[in-house]
Amino acid sequence: MVRDIGEKGGRYMKSKIKYTDEPMGKLRAVKDFLPPPEQLVLKEENVKVTIALNKSSIEFFKREAQRYHTSYQKMIRRLIDLYASQHKKSA
Repeated sequence: MVRDIGEKGGRYMKSKIKYTDEPMGKLRAVKDFLPPPEQLVLKEENVKVTIALNKSSIEFFKREAQRYHTSYQKMIRRLIDLYASQHKKSA
């Protein structure tokens, strides 16, 4: 038996995937290595600030954010967090 999954026309789905009921061979169970859901939803406390940045810097982050389908504020926040964590270690 063959099942068709997917359809042409979607942004990421270019062709149908065909699954068959063939033997899968020798299988083995692996230990669960993912963290539990409650560890995935931890949110750090954020503090709102007002900051003046160069227009060209903001344009850069907006372009890159659009390219990677995220918000430019998240990218700037992540950059500052990485910078701070790097310098905490050396201080």
